[in-house]
Amino acid sequence: MTSIFQRALGADFARLHPQLQRRFGVSVVGGRACVGTGVMEHIWHAGFTRPFLALGGTRNILVPAQGRQVPFTIENYPYVDTYGRETVSFVRTFDLPGRPRRFDAQMVHDPAKGIIDYLGSHQHLAVDLDFQVDERGGLVIRSGGFRFHEGRLSCRLPALMTGTAVVRESYDDEAGEFRIGVTVSHPRLGPMFGYWGAFQVHYVDVTEHGVPATVMPRREEARL
Repeated sequence: MTSIFQRALGADFARLHPQLQRRFGVSVVGGRACVGTGVMEHIWHAGFTRPFLALGGTRNILVPAQGRQVPFTIENYPYVDTYGRETVSFVRTFDLPGRPRRFDAQMVHDPAKGIIDYLGSHQHLAVDLDFQVDERGGLVIRSGGFRFHEGRLSCRLPALMTGTAVVRESYDDEAGEFRIGVTVSHPRLGPMFGYWGAFQVHYVDVTEHGVPATVMPRREEARL
């Protein structure tokens, strides 16, 4: 079985840089996880976002702090969630002054909607994602609609309450490392949050070592 990202990109998956194909080719059947370590050159946010980032930070959504040259880890483990869906963790840890901050997400593939990204430790937010390959073999991920799920409440959030995230990931052959840049922008207020930097990866045998409990969400959400 192909990875969820191969299913999302279809034939375009072959246009990715070979290192990106390997990284985004992790799957349950393949039995490998990808763990990256590096440095984010800059983590920033607009001043008006601080209360919202602080609230999101209580559930590992985005990062309510700023910094430069911040040590960084990203853990991409494939597993099957309690609803039987193949899932890949995107657990990012930023070793900021004071204490580390986490930004958690779990991606699943839905045949009708494509990749759905569940954000946070309790998966309160579900986000549609669009995957594209750029002219240099890099991966571009754009967020679409946001849904909020908590108890009996389930609703679509208007664009003015959220924003659009754009993630660009590429591979630098000369440096032998992955490059990543993330920007979240509001349709009226402009750029709100972002980070960029570089990392290297190693691959973990999930069959032998298993999936760490630390990358799993505290609650899983079935609603898309």
